[in-house]
Parts: sequence; structure tokens; C-alpha cells
Amino acid sequence: MTNRVAAGLAGLLLLTTACAEQPTPPARESKLSTVLFLGDSIAEGEALPLTEAFAASGVRFTSIAADGGGNVVGPFSEENWKKLPEQIASATPSVVVYQITTYDWGTQREQQAAYEKLLTTVTDTGAKLVFVTAPPITPDDFYAPHMADLERAPEAARAVRSATVLDASAVWGNTYQQKRNGKADRSTDGIHTCPQGAARFAAWLLDELAALFPGFTPADPKTWANTGWAADKRFTGC
Repeated sequence: MTNRVAAGLAGLLLLTTACAEQPTPPARESKLSTVLFLGDSIAEGEALPLTEAFAASGVRFTSIAADGGGNVVGPFSEENWKKLPEQIASATPSVVVYQITTYDWGTQREQQAAYEKLLTTVTDTGAKLVFVTAPPITPDDFYAPHMADLERAPEAARAVRSATVLDASAVWGNTYQQKRNGKADRSTDGIHTCPQGAARFAAWLLDELAALFPGFTPADPKTWANTGWAADKRFTGC
């Protein structure tokens, strides 16, 4: 994490529900003009600060992250694929970010085939695909039989030719950690994020995208950290 982000995130530890009107900044010239975010319910929570962060940075952002799914391989993926190509095309994205979901179950061959299919679907629209690894979870009885699948999913994504895979362990570490700096970072359910964690992830992701797309300059986190999104009911166990 850069010193700039570390400094900006000091204010994120003081997240409140206060909301202040922020003028919409003019769009910056950048190849990162429109971002489409895919994932599961973890990504749904992360999309809240991302919406504010991208808006403050002059980038159009859309999330189609889905509670209980959002995956391209594993359970429900067959149904997801019936609508996903049209969802991607209609968003006219320049970049699609797919956070690997907690439902990406299957063999490495199945995972890689699905990720290859996603890459083809995205590039056919003229967009770039960026994979992001999921935060580590504390498995319950539901997830325990599938942890080997989830652990090898990033490897399957990296095996996709021309894929960009961002390792979010820089944000979350390699094991579930409920609190950081004395504040709730992850939900007590062992799966989801709290506002502080979601904000740290948003700042990290924007910096990573700035490295990939040099014309893009992320807004200072102070401009979007306290705009009211932290009060959303999606954040539980915090």
C-alpha cells in the first residue's frame, strides 16, 4: 500500500454516518471511463464505497454483484450465464472487475474454463478484464467442503492467458481478521466486510487500477469516506 493511501486511510478509521453533499467532479480523461463490478454479497458491500470513490474520481461505476451468487462457475452459474453477456454489453464498460466469489466451486479445469469464457465475453465488448482475489473467510458448515476450490481459484484465474489478477491479500492478509487498529474490519459472520474494511479495499483497488491505467487518478479518500454509505444495512456484525 502506498504512503499516499496509508495517509488517506487514517481518516477512514473515523467513519461516521454523516452525509455531506459533494459536487460531482468533471470526468477526467482516462481509459478507465466506466467500471463494471462483478461478485457476490461480499462485493455488494464493497460496492458501496466504490460507488462513491469512483464518482469522486470522475469514473462511471456500476455493480451487478449479487447476494448468494454472482459467480461464473459453481452453483447458480448456469443461470447467471443466461443474462451475464447482456449485462456486460449493456453497461458498455471500459474495465470489468470480477472479484472471485465464495461460490466459485469446481475443479481447476472448470474454474479456468469459466474464467476463459468470462475473458472472451468481456473482450468481445472491447473492455479489459481484471480479476481480484476474494478476502479470506472463516468457513462455516456451508463453505467447509469447498475451501479447496476457493483456495485454488486465484491460481485458475492466473492460468488464463492475458488475464490480470490483483492479489487483495495486501488489504486483507492471508487469514480472516475481524478487527484492525481496534476497529471492526470484517463482519463477525466470518465472511463479509465492515465499513472500515470496505473503505480500505476501495482505496487499494483504485490505486491498483491507477497503476494499470496511467490516465486515471483516484480521488483522495477524504472526499468519499464519510458520505453516508457506511450506514447501509448490508453491513452487519460490525
